[in-house]
Amino acid sequence: MLCEFAAANHVVGIKQSKRAVSDGLAKKAFAARNADPEIVSAFEKLCEKNSVELEWVDTMEELGNACGINVGSACAVLLK
Repeated sequence: MLCEFAAANHVVGIKQSKRAVSDGLAKKAFAARNADPEIVSAFEKLCEKNSVELEWVDTMEELGNACGINVGSACAVLLK
C-alpha cells in the first residue's frame, strides 16, 4: 500500500497529482478520506476518467508521511 512510495517516483499535492493523471503519467493514485470533499471528489472523477486506480488513505497526515513530507497531503500519485 503506502510503502510503495519509499522506492518509487511520485508527486504530492493536488495540482501535481491532477497534472500527472491528466498527462497519462500516473500508475496509481492515493487520496485522503479526511481531505476537503470537493478536492478529492474532483480528483476521484479525474482518475476514473483516465482509468487510474485510486486508493483511499485514512488521513492526510498518513499520506504525507508515506510521501516523506512533514505535512499532510490530500492526494499523491505514483508515476509510471
